[in-house]
Amino acid sequence: MGTTSRSFDWPGAALVAAGTLGALALGGILSPGTDDPWYAALRKAPLNPPDIAFSVIWPVLFALMLAGALMVLHSAGSFKRASAEMGLYFSMLAANVCWSLFFFGFRDPAMALGVVIALWLLLATMMLRFVVHSPRAALLQVPYLLWVTFAAYLNFYAWAFNPAS
Repeated sequence: MGTTSRSFDWPGAALVAAGTLGALALGGILSPGTDDPWYAALRKAPLNPPDIAFSVIWPVLFALMLAGALMVLHSAGSFKRASAEMGLYFSMLAANVCWSLFFFGFRDPAMALGVVIALWLLLATMMLRFVVHSPRAALLQVPYLLWVTFAAYLNFYAWAFNPAS
């Protein structure tokens, strides 16, 4: 009786979900793992996880990313009121795909390292903006921030210990 109902921006949510799923799919297409002879031949970091770990971790991280973005969208009430946060979110998704493109597609760990650093900065900035609308949404991004930090270590190792790559 004393509560008000806020409408949910379903078109905005569909756009966020489509962008997230699209980035996940593109990243998967661009990241062949040990099926790629170039990647299989790389000298990898001592803490490099087995390939199966990537296929388990990425969907979980993308689900958390999407959940956080939808929480921000819901809290803001519309895509327009969360445009800065959504702009950072889509930029972060694009950087995620670009990392796969530079590392696996172009086989350029040096450029990929620059992209992963930019991705980390975008993600940290996005989290700071998410807090304005939903602290929980920002907290949902912590596993991804930790993973990107770990990915930067793996990428640095691939660049530093594979000079011919």
